[in-house]
Amino acid sequence: METSEPSRQEVRRAALAGLIGTALEQYDFVIYGTASALVFSHLFFPNISATAGLLASFSAYAVGFCARPLGGFFFSRYGDRLGRKWILVATLTLMGVATMAIGVLPTYESVGVWAPILLVLSRFLQGFGAGAEQSGGATLLTETAARGKRGRLAALVMTGAAAGTALGAGAWALVQLLPDDQLMSWGWRVVFLSSAFVTIAAYILRRRLKETPVFTEIKAERAAAAAPVREVFRNGKKAVALVTLMTVGLSVQSYTYQVFMASYLKGTVKIDAQTVPEILLVGAIFGGIGAIVLGYLSDLFGRRPVFLGITGLLLLLPAPTFIALSTGNLTIIYLAMIVGFVFACQGGVAVTMSYFPELFGSRYRYAGVTLGREFAAVLGGGFAPLIAVALMGAFDSWVPVAIYMTVAMAITFGAGLFAPETKDRDLLAPENANDGTLVTRPATATATA
Repeated sequence: METSEPSRQEVRRAALAGLIGTALEQYDFVIYGTASALVFSHLFFPNISATAGLLASFSAYAVGFCARPLGGFFFSRYGDRLGRKWILVATLTLMGVATMAIGVLPTYESVGVWAPILLVLSRFLQGFGAGAEQSGGATLLTETAARGKRGRLAALVMTGAAAGTALGAGAWALVQLLPDDQLMSWGWRVVFLSSAFVTIAAYILRRRLKETPVFTEIKAERAAAAAPVREVFRNGKKAVALVTLMTVGLSVQSYTYQVFMASYLKGTVKIDAQTVPEILLVGAIFGGIGAIVLGYLSDLFGRRPVFLGITGLLLLLPAPTFIALSTGNLTIIYLAMIVGFVFACQGGVAVTMSYFPELFGSRYRYAGVTLGREFAAVLGGGFAPLIAVALMGAFDSWVPVAIYMTVAMAITFGAGLFAPETKDRDLLAPENANDGTLVTRPATATATA
């Protein structure tokens, strides 16, 4: 049985839905991370030292990443049984509501210790919803795209992430034009409440989606797993471990650039606080472009060589980045952050948006990608800003932070050496790519874009 071919309109709709949904996820996380670096220590943790307040803010930030595997466990049980579409609607709604809730929270001055408790709870719900978001978008687009075009289409997930980063940085840049008293009283709330616009737009788009041709055929053949998470742990442990290790270094570097660098530029380099979101905004714009380019290159040359090229570069990048930032020269800082966003934040991850779904067999693809990525999110991104702040506080130097980033990337690069090539793999094959040889089928059996 051959997969049905979606129309160009359906492919465009899937691409836009994947892009805008991930934009919301990243918008939520960026505005929270920036708030952690700039205002939350004063609003929710005011009775401790500046360094301790920053650590407390980033600890609350890390809670969202700890919640992600739990959300991944929960939602991936249904993504491989009920389909990709409705899970993506559910995760989107939960993330949007949790983010808007942060915008109406009372501060420590109003309710005391209940303020940080409610902040952590909202952050937990954000992370729980995000646990299957990017993986779901990647799976949706990879299974919708034509063979030979999966890399560039699935990379749009990270273009959406870049758009979310740009929107978040732009929102902070605008509210920081307010006087400090207005920023601290109501300006920061507007940033969180503004996520309503992205949430509504993404919800409308996702409700209109059709299921992917691959999942439609799996369902028609009654080949979907009854218990996908259980089956992943029975038959896909090696693939999950591979995805986790291939993600952890990218996650560390991505969130170090997007979150820790904001506090480093503001607190150590003494860059004006209003300039920091502008730097993140420019970096994100270039990162979104880089994601499309690198996804396209993975279609031309294969996932493995492009992935290894990116992660090999990122092994060498941390120390030169900190040297560039420490100059205080804005031109050099912009260039360093652009390179970081292109390769660490969006480009490297963009290649995995098609690579990881192709690694798994058809029965538990959603669950496998989700669990592998979210385990890495806890090990990598969730604690990266916290560890970086702690290292800076302990050694008063960026060198340990650069070493941490390099060691994490060495793990990812090493894992990439053991990963098989998956370009043009048959997505209806039940076996994992690392369990045997590459499985392909005639071009007529795949959807067209």
